[in-house]
Amino acid sequence: MNISRRQMLQGAGSLMLAPGIVSAAGSAAMNGKAKAVIQIWMWGGPSQLDTFDPKPTTGKDYAGIFDTDLETNVPGIRINPLLKQLSKCADKYSLLRGMTHGNGSHETAAYMMQTGHMEGDGESHPAYGAVTALKRGWDEGYNGLIPPYVSLTSPLGRFSEAGFLGSRCKVYATGGNPNAPTFAADGIASEGITRERQIGRRELLAGLDGFRAATTNNALTAKFATAESRAYELILGDAGKVFDLNLEQKELRDRYGRTTFGQSCLAARRLVESGVVFVTINYGGWDTHKAHFPAMNTKLPEFDAGLAGLITDLAEHGLLDSTLIVCGGEFGRTPKVDYGPTWNGGRHHYGKAFSYLVAGGGFKGGQVVGKTDAKGEIVVERPIFPSDLIGSVYRQLGFAEDSFLPHPQNKKIPTYPPAVEAWKKGGLLNELV
Repeated sequence: MNISRRQMLQGAGSLMLAPGIVSAAGSAAMNGKAKAVIQIWMWGGPSQLDTFDPKPTTGKDYAGIFDTDLETNVPGIRINPLLKQLSKCADKYSLLRGMTHGNGSHETAAYMMQTGHMEGDGESHPAYGAVTALKRGWDEGYNGLIPPYVSLTSPLGRFSEAGFLGSRCKVYATGGNPNAPTFAADGIASEGITRERQIGRRELLAGLDGFRAATTNNALTAKFATAESRAYELILGDAGKVFDLNLEQKELRDRYGRTTFGQSCLAARRLVESGVVFVTINYGGWDTHKAHFPAMNTKLPEFDAGLAGLITDLAEHGLLDSTLIVCGGEFGRTPKVDYGPTWNGGRHHYGKAFSYLVAGGGFKGGQVVGKTDAKGEIVVERPIFPSDLIGSVYRQLGFAEDSFLPHPQNKKIPTYPPAVEAWKKGGLLNELV
């Protein structure tokens, strides 16, 4: 669920009104290298064969139009030929080619990849963005005006990201378009509303608010005044400028690509730089059942510019070591192309084998973990399950492995998602640390 404009402004005040709130589970041991996470959520499920696990010699039935691959700056690591910028910085990221969970439903697979849990245990587990907001944010005394968990630009929408952690850990979905002349983040900026007009509105409201003037000694109205003051500080002060991408150099914006995705990546860098601990870029358009390859000819260059721009920009700002990038979707796509008349060269849902990219946050770059067979249909070496990936993120963030999450019924829910029987062949990503 996302945070509404009203909740956003109320929250800005509540940070000051209730500082130092600590969860019932206590604060985690924060000794990890990662201080923040940027998740690129490739909603719909990108094809592993057409991104990070190419199989160019498998012929048209599997490789489709991609009968070549591209050598990266790390010998032996080859990726899709349209990912030219990413090929130049492979030393800064690692590929997880052994991702698997076996599920082909958007809702269930998204829940697993976001929480590290299977459905059916009677709990609504929180997404790892919400857990990070709690443990890296609220438990650590986060007092930023922008909530610690932000999504560019819409919430995931397939389940409640906050789960049993409740409204304090909801995601703030910005809305708007970072590639527009004005990035109108919900509750902060509006198209066509100048700063001067916002100031005039505030002055007019203050002049009309006789009730507050008559109740200056009331504790409740004093709290409201504090919340309002912080809200206006976000709208008119320096904090809200994090969404003003026009403050960046034109050349840098161009490097990211003048697309919604590219400018979302730039906004994500600015957000973690300002102290936000978890940013999701909700990047749809990967559910390519029909006309898959024409879509890839457009999608992959856009993805390439944005992600490569983010990795290199974080490195140039000295933020890559402390910012963990996690890039992938809820599953992959069928290795065999469907050339039937309805689909015209489509790929369908596929949870048996798919790929992720991780970078920064203390993870080694230039590595490949896991391997699929010659056609990309099954994992043949080093399976990686959702609990392995999310547990590895938590370890990089420094969350204590014996810690628990606060539960409204006081149940003992471990922070690290336990490996269910079907997932015990995996393990945390020790290869990358």
